[in-house]
Amino acid sequence: MVDARSELGPFLKGRRAALSPAELGLPEGINRRRVRGLRREEVAQLAGVSVDYYTRIEQGRATAVSAEILDAVAGALRLNADERRYLHNVAVRPTGGPAGEGGVCAPPPVPRQRVRPQVRALLDGLGATPALVLGNGLDVLAWNRALGLLWPPLEEVPEDRLNLALMMFLEPAAGRLHADQEAVREQLVAGLRAASGRAPDEPRLCAVLLELRRLSPRFRELWEARAVAEKRTGRHRLWHPAVGELELGYEKLILPAAGNGDEGQELMVYVAEPGSPSEAALRVVVGDGALV
Repeated sequence: MVDARSELGPFLKGRRAALSPAELGLPEGINRRRVRGLRREEVAQLAGVSVDYYTRIEQGRATAVSAEILDAVAGALRLNADERRYLHNVAVRPTGGPAGEGGVCAPPPVPRQRVRPQVRALLDGLGATPALVLGNGLDVLAWNRALGLLWPPLEEVPEDRLNLALMMFLEPAAGRLHADQEAVREQLVAGLRAASGRAPDEPRLCAVLLELRRLSPRFRELWEARAVAEKRTGRHRLWHPAVGELELGYEKLILPAAGNGDEGQELMVYVAEPGSPSEAALRVVVGDGALV
């Protein structure tokens, strides 16, 4: 568990730095700015609070900040929906903050979640549509035959390394599966930060973040940028040795929990645009089965 005050300040400062006074209709001022972005007094003005109060919020010294004030600050900083949720999550925890910010928040080893039989049956029932189940910390918990064919090295990865983030940052062969691997890495980090705001003490998430911060300089760089986003739909450009590049859409669906430690699991499904070259390539990869 990490003190939330260690995260709230850098997050707000980062969002301040990302904005320019001109785009918000604020004067640049006579004196030259020493740092880029908005000053604290400008954020306070836009949020309708005193400079002293905003300063205490940013320094983690304000207690029991109301949801209305947080929304006003979020509006002043032009936070999107994911960033706004993250601000509320970290601001209401006086003694807990995002996992992986420092210190040890979970003793290793941390057990992986398991997928119940009904979910495995659902995966198999999708036939030639590639699909997998993601757990806490982006663990890859299960997948169907089509996904195994689309991601050939997946079967060779030891179970304790079957994690989307660990593979993308620490396993070169897995990283090469994505033709847009840098964009995917950025999305993964932004999603992990959002998850850390919701559940800062989740053991598996914390263990994954600590390992990535310890072993991957690129992850540390992206993590310190403090981007927050949760993408549940989009497109990935994958690369397969048999057919080259495929552009596939993906959808992530939250699975209902059965109360046996399977909370937070997601079903991720890949789909090809009908009639596209990627659909034809996907048929070659997964065989002649009908694409769902």
